[in-house]
Amino acid sequence: MSQTLLERLAACVPAALPMHMPGHKRNTALAGYLERLGAELDITEIDGFDNLHDAHGVLAQGMARAAALWGSARAFYLVNGSTCGNLAAVRAVLGGQGGRVLAARNCHRSVWNALELCRAETEFLYPCCCPETGAFGALLPEAVEAALTRRPDTRLVVLTSPTYEGVVSDVAGVCRAAHRRGVPVLVDEAHGAHLGFGYGFPDGAVHAGADLVVQSLHKTLPSLTQTALLHVSGGLVDAQRVQAALAMFETSSPSYLLMASIDGCVELLERRGPGLFAAWEQALGAFSAQTAGLHRLRLFRGGALPPGAAHDPSKLVVCTAGTSLTGPQLAERLRREHAVECEAAMAGAVIAMTGMGDTEQTLSRFAAALLEIDAGLSEGPRTVLPQLPEQTAVLPAWRAAERPRRLLPVHQAAGCVCAETVWAYPPGIPLLLPGERIGADFAGYLVESAACGVTVYSSLGQLPQNIGVLIDKTP
Repeated sequence: MSQTLLERLAACVPAALPMHMPGHKRNTALAGYLERLGAELDITEIDGFDNLHDAHGVLAQGMARAAALWGSARAFYLVNGSTCGNLAAVRAVLGGQGGRVLAARNCHRSVWNALELCRAETEFLYPCCCPETGAFGALLPEAVEAALTRRPDTRLVVLTSPTYEGVVSDVAGVCRAAHRRGVPVLVDEAHGAHLGFGYGFPDGAVHAGADLVVQSLHKTLPSLTQTALLHVSGGLVDAQRVQAALAMFETSSPSYLLMASIDGCVELLERRGPGLFAAWEQALGAFSAQTAGLHRLRLFRGGALPPGAAHDPSKLVVCTAGTSLTGPQLAERLRREHAVECEAAMAGAVIAMTGMGDTEQTLSRFAAALLEIDAGLSEGPRTVLPQLPEQTAVLPAWRAAERPRRLLPVHQAAGCVCAETVWAYPPGIPLLLPGERIGADFAGYLVESAACGVTVYSSLGQLPQNIGVLIDKTP
């Protein structure tokens, strides 16, 4: 007999330890508003409750408090997640006229979708690579400086900080390079709403001088899934254009339950923030001490970071290199043997996200599970991380979207121009974008990823057999 989603949630969710978002970790004792958000409070824009897209009352007051808390000039509530914030931020700068954008290659799909919709001419910025995880790391300010020198017509710089693995770039250095030329900086800080408050966490993008900052509150802080903020600072981006863009991409029927969750989160940080951050820092310190006894598994702490970069200790990345396990195999053992559900599994690592709702007890349970698995591990060959497939941009994504396309077997696609977006999720960073030429190593990448237990997706949904390509191979 089939179950409704509510029945399945009620039966399955409470059993597992959530080492994944949202940041409240289902810890309803943390704040009363988390318990009170029920259907009886689900209203719309009735008298006395303001209007999100023309806020002058209670919502305007809440957004002003959020701006003051993080230190921005304006803050906007987002109930469509950081995705709509990225879409609106890019639109606010570029409008519908396009223009040149420098974008870190590890940006989320929502950024690339925004650039395609706005008909941008995009030049890629490549952050450093972390050999321990095979993932992108920090973006260097000098790389931004060099790209701006080559492309003085740049209208926007976009980067992701922190990364999914917790690497925080030198955002202040990037902003200095861009602002010298009058170019605004957008930081996708979806995983870093907790940054900038001290207590062992690095500084955040708002304090670092970014003009536009998008934060997912739900990822690490006590707020419901789909809640986020978009901050505007400085004088390079018109906040009214941001508000107009949000009216395009954000629902016209915003959930008051979600907005109450944002408001409750802001009020909680205002009232109890120092104590809650201190408790989180203490819990992470206890976890670090407890896991010092690991012999085979290893915690990634940012690797060899360049000057100005940092690592966010709230991201617990457990590497399996040198053991007999891949990342997905470790995730499965944690789930099956210890009822621990992690955020994600990469080829050679598992990502566990902590949040303000975690306690010393929850992290101790996770540490104990790792120690028990570690004690039974034998030495194994180093996990061969699939190398990111080669890709070369030959035309902008929006031009590729206008060209005729067809499906082609993956093993025949080398040399063709990709007509769709291909990604491993999470974290949703594209491996291939429309308009990029498919390298000869792409088919092998799919095989290696599958061997490690990593699934690759595409917007046309035909992988691993077929991929969408442009009919004409020439730009």
